[in-house]
Amino acid sequence: MSTPTGDADAYAVRAIRPDEWEAVKQLRLDALRDPVAHIAFLETYDEALARPDSFYRERAIGSGEGSGTARQFIAETPGGSWAGTVTVLLEQAGTTDWAGCPVERRQGHVVGVFVRPEHRANGLIGMLLDAGVAWAWRQRAERVRLFVHADNTRAQGAYRKAGFGPSGLVVSFSKDEAENELEFVRTR
Repeated sequence: MSTPTGDADAYAVRAIRPDEWEAVKQLRLDALRDPVAHIAFLETYDEALARPDSFYRERAIGSGEGSGTARQFIAETPGGSWAGTVTVLLEQAGTTDWAGCPVERRQGHVVGVFVRPEHRANGLIGMLLDAGVAWAWRQRAERVRLFVHADNTRAQGAYRKAGFGPSGLVVSFSKDEAENELEFVRTR
């Protein structure tokens, strides 16, 4: 599949800036309209739409350039539109994660992965993940992880191609105990 902007080298991958909260909000809403959003995200479109603008302002500040605890990366086309995103949260050893599991080591946790359909299958997801992983290494993370739905084989394939693999940990979605999430990790 070709993309409107050619191969992945045509994109600029960078951290968001705190003043770009409106674009952050729009990209999140677009991601939640994706046909697999119900298995890819823990939030619905309606939930995200109902959040006040202050939520997105705080999110952009908390994960923008200069933040030491989270970083959101976007892929920008030559025309300036945002083609995709990943966010990496820094988790500290001795804390508990979103699923209630203990965090045993300092690690990056990839969340909010989304690439617009017209920009898929060209290596862009790998570039975004590489940027996030590189940031986590600079923060002295020992590994980087993410969770992917057991039924989301397309995403699993993309993560494997980007150097992530299953750790064996399986957790249930908090909103539906029958829905399993697989932990994938990438180490140095």
